[in-house]
Amino acid sequence: MAVTEARAASRKTQARRPARTAPPVLSRLRRGATPWLFLAPALLLFLYFKFIPMAQAVRMSFQEVRPFLGNTYVGGENYAEIAGSSDFGAAVWHTVVLAVATTAGSILLGLALALLLEGQTRSLWFVRSAVFLPVVTAMAVVAEVWRVMYYPAEGGALNSVLGVLGLGPSEFLSSPDSSLASIAFVGIWRGAPYDMMIFLAGLAGVDRVLYEASAVDGASRWRRIWHVTLPGLRPVFAILLTLAAIRGLRIFTEVFLLTNGGPDGSTEVLLTLTYKLGLERNELGVAAAGTVLLFLVLLVLTVASRLRRREVR
Repeated sequence: MAVTEARAASRKTQARRPARTAPPVLSRLRRGATPWLFLAPALLLFLYFKFIPMAQAVRMSFQEVRPFLGNTYVGGENYAEIAGSSDFGAAVWHTVVLAVATTAGSILLGLALALLLEGQTRSLWFVRSAVFLPVVTAMAVVAEVWRVMYYPAEGGALNSVLGVLGLGPSEFLSSPDSSLASIAFVGIWRGAPYDMMIFLAGLAGVDRVLYEASAVDGASRWRRIWHVTLPGLRPVFAILLTLAAIRGLRIFTEVFLLTNGGPDGSTEVLLTLTYKLGLERNELGVAAAGTVLLFLVLLVLTVASRLRRREVR
């Protein structure tokens, strides 16, 4: 009997004791480490396949790369060689022209598409999906389709349309005068639907009361767009300008598949030039210096855009 009472008293004492809890520091460390454990596999893949090659490219940019013979340190000679090259200057100019043209064209066309396809109608989802198809289509397929459409003879797809309009046939990708504009048009066609989706998300956040108030005041549709829609989309424009500019400066696949820098170097951009320097001419150090310069330009552009958004806020 006494033993039973003692056990009951012991159980009551244990029930009254507060549960042991981990120290606050260990608890915070555990909560902070949990997300990193889930991210660890992806971070390891990024480290091995992205960040380590980036560090090696920076190291190679200061060396004369000689496979199987050993690299030799040359300092800034690779940077001086590629910066002083006339091909590099032409490639930078073509890259800037394509970046400006594709950025401006895709943003304007994306805004127009967003204004046309804004709404809650059920049938709009199909139209939006159809318009968005170029973004998810493989660039190799897109390039081949546009190569067929740009066929320079009179029987080509686009030249047939120009013939109906009474315009002469164009050589498109085969002429140095029109090749750069032809590639820019492909970039606009493929980038505008992506910008459209971001504009649609931004339009959903514009206050509808402002539209109603401006309509009551007698403002026309264009005035409502100018004084209500565009100011409401100012943060979206800041984001899209940065994304589109980076996308334009990193252009490679379109040029490589459509013209490979031709004809006569009229569409040579920075990435196709570094590709040829590294893998065709075996000047890996000079090619690495060109990619590092492009990385620095993109880094400055991204940081400047972020600081600008902070000032606006």
